[in-house]
Amino acid sequence: MVRRSQQLATADDPFKIFIGYDTHEDIAFEVAKFSMEKRCSVPLDIQRISQLDLEKRGVWKRAQDPKQSTQFTYSRFYLPYLMNYKGWAYFCDDDFLILQDFAELIDLCDDKYAIMCVQHDYKPTETSKLRGCEQALYPRKNWSSSFLINCGHPANKACTLKLLNEAPHGGFLHRFTWITDDSLIGEIPMKWNFLVGWHDKFKTGVPGCVHYTLGGPWYPDYREALPPLNDYQEEWFAELKEYEKTLPCPRLLNPHELYTETGAKPISGYPNSDAKYDDDEHWIWYGGSLYGGGGMKCYGTIVKTNPLTRWASCSSSFSLSSLYSEGIKMLPMFAAAVGGAAVFSLMKNAKLA
Repeated sequence: MVRRSQQLATADDPFKIFIGYDTHEDIAFEVAKFSMEKRCSVPLDIQRISQLDLEKRGVWKRAQDPKQSTQFTYSRFYLPYLMNYKGWAYFCDDDFLILQDFAELIDLCDDKYAIMCVQHDYKPTETSKLRGCEQALYPRKNWSSSFLINCGHPANKACTLKLLNEAPHGGFLHRFTWITDDSLIGEIPMKWNFLVGWHDKFKTGVPGCVHYTLGGPWYPDYREALPPLNDYQEEWFAELKEYEKTLPCPRLLNPHELYTETGAKPISGYPNSDAKYDDDEHWIWYGGSLYGGGGMKCYGTIVKTNPLTRWASCSSSFSLSSLYSEGIKMLPMFAAAVGGAAVFSLMKNAKLA
């Protein structure tokens, strides 16, 4: 008998995956993507999705929400539009780690549903999260952090660009309010969206998807947290090391890997491990608007004539890792430098021409 995942994911038409992308924590996305590709027995087409990507496409018209804690807070709901209202797709936040065959989740796709998700009764007691952002409470919280969506289902035709760009508040979208019939929201077993710090750690085996919803191991403060906040931390770092082996050269720590409220130290051994987190330096990732395929906004402090900028402007696969590796190849001074210190120093001190 042919599995549902084999029907929906073929070599010619891989299953579409969208992972939330925030330029402050590129590494979270890369590890999530790496773990999913590593543990899936059917073909996948994994893409990032963020507000920056949608701005580039010219479809993002929403006003900035002060409660928005990531660059993909609302971009996830554009999936039906991006899929031309056809076929199945999957979204998850970037703070995920896949530990079981992801095809088993795709097997659950049932055409009678418009959306399928783990239906948490999540009521956190924390008042803040992620760099002090407000921990908003609303019904169906965390349902939208991971979901299978039947983009061709009639109920999702209501998810128009007009609705997406004009929805009155975030909760309207995060509760899937455009789906007026609750029976069209199918339920997925909890193991496919295990909330670290909320669910009890498995006594045997591991979850299918671990979700570091309160902050992942890349944050110095969470790396030093006590159970249950540090559950499945070792698994994430093991995956990180495997991912880093695929890189042509050492990577730089992302801004969120430098952020601390307790004075915890960043991971040692990286070219910028001694750097300090500074809001003004977000331009390296955020102000640089690192998306490829035709253009790159540059609000920060990077020289306009820098070959890296020109390369990024025409690259379709621009990422922090590729920025560094291309820098090594393109600028001899980088190649002569120790690790990535020259890259970091040059980018940090350069001024916009």
